[in-house]
Amino acid sequence: MKKGLIALSPLGVFVILYLVTSIIARDFYKVPITVAFMAASMYAVVMSGGTTLRERIDIYSRGAAKGQMMLMIWIFILAGAFAHTAKMMGAIDATVNLALTLLPGNMLLAGLFLAACFISLSVGTSVGTIVALTPIAAGVAQQTGTSIPLMTAVVVGGSFFGDNLSFISDTTIVATSTQGCKLSDKFRVNSFIVIPAALVILVVYLFMGANIHSPQHIPDVAYLKVLPYLVVLLTAVLGMNVMAVLSIGIILTGIIGIIDGSFDVYGWMGAMGDGIVGMGELIIITMMAGGLLEIVKHNGGIDFIIQRLTRHVSTKRGAEMTVAGLVSIVDLCTANNTVAIITVGGIAKQIADRFGVDNRKCASILDTFSCAIQGLIPYGAQLLMAAGLAQLNPISILPYLYYPFAIGIAAILSILLRYPKRYS
Repeated sequence: MKKGLIALSPLGVFVILYLVTSIIARDFYKVPITVAFMAASMYAVVMSGGTTLRERIDIYSRGAAKGQMMLMIWIFILAGAFAHTAKMMGAIDATVNLALTLLPGNMLLAGLFLAACFISLSVGTSVGTIVALTPIAAGVAQQTGTSIPLMTAVVVGGSFFGDNLSFISDTTIVATSTQGCKLSDKFRVNSFIVIPAALVILVVYLFMGANIHSPQHIPDVAYLKVLPYLVVLLTAVLGMNVMAVLSIGIILTGIIGIIDGSFDVYGWMGAMGDGIVGMGELIIITMMAGGLLEIVKHNGGIDFIIQRLTRHVSTKRGAEMTVAGLVSIVDLCTANNTVAIITVGGIAKQIADRFGVDNRKCASILDTFSCAIQGLIPYGAQLLMAAGLAQLNPISILPYLYYPFAIGIAAILSILLRYPKRYS
């Protein structure tokens, strides 16, 4: 017990330093999240006993430089370069003008949510959807005088619709493979749980957007400048790798910007450089979070959580709640919903088999809870990416994340009320 709590204590240090002090100060910009991670990381390295300091630093560094972490960092770099070159070339303004021309003001929130849901369902990734839509959402918010955190949260929420349901989503593939069920069966069960939640949120956005008015004089749309975003969206929907998508976007913004006279070759390179530098904080946070969580895992923190949660299971409802709790807590500790499902998938299967939980329902619980938690943690890749692209503090987006909250509540109700009946 004591050893397990000590293993988890670096996360406590981070929470106290960042969340608690920010709440006391009533300002989430007061304590930089990088400083909180640095202090928690230093504590984690110092408190890990049994090995030399160099070995502990090596464990931390191994977590910071894992393949998944480096992939996220590459995506951040390319996203920063694309977003800034697109902005300098005028692509964001042109795309915003197109959106304002096509959609009446009172449909902007609902339309943006539907677009995020459709794209994420097609691409199977929340990060790709956020990269494509966040700059547009922030631009629309500025043009209409709407809250930028609200508009950004609409995109983040919609991005988790596809992350949770898409046949090509990592979480769906891992959840079904660990539970031994078909993708189509899991989709069917999952749909009963989350689609009602999505419809409720869509109605909420229709009411919330009723008072949003488009600007009186919308400039003419420069259609050529919209092309990079259209190509990014199309290639993403066709299932192209997100790094390839962003690379194509960067090349297109350069070609169009140079032809248009927005910048020369040196200006294009400078814009890319500024965009990459702008992602510096996200890259640092990602690496420190990876290192911190690797030490927590090495010291047995995640094993301790799994052991404590599985001790008192005795009913089917209790088994489902335990699976939900396991994947949620491990996602909080790893900040990666796919990794969380991989980590607990095997033990979730054992619990499900022991208490007669339908494997399709178990896979849906794993996926839905991991996506709900991932959509609400300020140090997760999705919120960090959205905050970086919209130039916000990730905490400012949290109060508006209605969809992750809604699917979390829907998933809890599906356990407590035993629905869908056929699979419960």
